[in-house]
Amino acid sequence: MKMSVVQQQKQPNVSTPLITQRPANGIVNRLGYGLLYLTLGIIAIFQVYPLVWLFFFSLKDNQEVFNNSPFALPTSPKWENYTKVWTEGNISLYFFNSVWITTISVLLTVLLASFVTFAITRMKWKFSKLVLGLFMVGLMIPVHSTLIPLFSFFLKVNLIDHPLSVVLSYTAFNLPITIMILMGFYYTLPREVEEAAIIDGCSIHRIFFQITLPMTAPVLSTTVIINMIYNWNEFVFINTFISSDKYKTLTVGIQNFIGQYMTEWGAIGATLMISIIPILIAFFFFSNRIVEGIAAGSVKG
Repeated sequence: MKMSVVQQQKQPNVSTPLITQRPANGIVNRLGYGLLYLTLGIIAIFQVYPLVWLFFFSLKDNQEVFNNSPFALPTSPKWENYTKVWTEGNISLYFFNSVWITTISVLLTVLLASFVTFAITRMKWKFSKLVLGLFMVGLMIPVHSTLIPLFSFFLKVNLIDHPLSVVLSYTAFNLPITIMILMGFYYTLPREVEEAAIIDGCSIHRIFFQITLPMTAPVLSTTVIINMIYNWNEFVFINTFISSDKYKTLTVGIQNFIGQYMTEWGAIGATLMISIIPILIAFFFFSNRIVEGIAAGSVKG
């Protein structure tokens, strides 16, 4: 009985600190989350505002651009800027060229990178590490240092002013980073599935196309989006290797509205908005895939 009385007397002393600490922790957590959301909201405003500003800029004419404040809204929106660039400025042709050149380059890059990664991580052969090192050297080569050698090479094989020169350049320069992203994911794939397929008599080609490639769908989405953004916004290769309008893309087609005596700034803004919209849509729908694909290959095992 004496021990029970002592225990009852000690119980309030033990529970009192817990009751007093919970409200304090709750207030601190709410304050921390509030500051976090406020900071993220401010960053989001700074990120989105340039796009909003560009949209309003595309609805102005030269008089509004030079006479009014840069932050002023358009007095009378010039929606005809979009119609003008799409019809008179050949932006429809440039848009189509950007779509098919980007699509072919991305598919070719991802497919070849998957071949290389599968051969290096899943097959044992003598010079695998040497080949991997050669591909990784490509990450250290500046793009601008290769323009003259590539131009000379494409000139000799009659690929200047041909879209194949651009597709090959995009594929070559995107292969190293694509292989590096894929390798982190391939090392996490279980080998037991492939070993079971080999026991069942499955060929190496069927293992790759029917087993390994479908399992890498998350990281493939990541590489597709990264390559698409780079190819869609690329300017140097197109401007160097392509001279005729029938093969130009959106990034180079903007120059059509820059004249010697007058530049149509509203039309340039409309062209930029048209070029940004596809990337925004793709990133909006597949942004989670980028994080999932990179995170999936970040931990081995």
